[in-house]
Parts: sequence; structure tokens; C-alpha cells
Amino acid sequence: MGVHDDAAAAGDQVSRAGIDHVGVGVGALVFDGEGRVFLAKRGAGARNEAGTWEFPGGGVAFGERLADAVRREFLEEYGMEVEATGLLGVFDHLLPEEGQHWVSATFLAKHVGGTPEIREPGKCLEIGWFRLDALPRPLSRITEENLTAYARETDR
Repeated sequence: MGVHDDAAAAGDQVSRAGIDHVGVGVGALVFDGEGRVFLAKRGAGARNEAGTWEFPGGGVAFGERLADAVRREFLEEYGMEVEATGLLGVFDHLLPEEGQHWVSATFLAKHVGGTPEIREPGKCLEIGWFRLDALPRPLSRITEENLTAYARETDR
């Protein structure tokens, strides 16, 4: 039995990232060839902030590199191949009303393959490509922070 098996056998609760301890997540502003950015609307089965639009991402698995987690999340959830082109920043994603605390690395990326589709309909209601000056609302907190950082980055 592994360490996790031992804990389960002893009746211990499984630790939940972002709730029982600080979770590590990734996300990305993924741009297409027309300069539009990809967003997804979070569904009722999403971990937090249901009903908001976000730059997608997800949790980082133990031993997984951050950029690899971005590629995996977009492939699993949307059937998209993306290529990280840079790191926008690392953000505190604090959701006290939901009892969650995440640290999220947000990347800039480009869409390099695959036709986007919703592969996890409980967690995602809608997807689309949008111009930065015509984003749907409401946006998740981390997406708002990402946009502020992106505006600062592109104003240089």
C-alpha cells in the first residue's frame, strides 16, 4: 500500500487542494491567429466561481511542470493544443466566501491545434473566442487580475 492508501485505510480524510491546504493552479490567456482570446464559462460542477467566465486552467499534479499542466488542462477539457509563450505572472487566488486559497501561475499561450469543444459539460457551460475589448461578463476574480496584469504588460 502507498502513503495515500495507508491514510484511506486508517480512515483519514483525503486532503483537498485549495481547501485543506493552499492549492497550486495554472491558467492561460490563449490567443488565436486573429488576436482573440479563449474563455470558458464555469458550470455548476466547477470547483469555484460557477457562472463566471475565465481564462481556463486547472490544478497542477504532483511532479508536473507548470507549462505541462497548462497543455494538459486545455487538451483534456477542450481538445485544444496550446503552446505557452511566456509567463504573465503568479497570482494569489483567494476566495474566502468559498473557503479556498490558490496560487495560480498564468501563462500567455497560442492555439496551435484542435477545434475547441466542451469535454467536461458539468464544469463548463460555454466557450468562445473574444476580442479583449469585447469580453463576456461576469469574469472570475483571477481573470480580472490577469487582465489587469496583461494591460500593464502590454502598455510597456
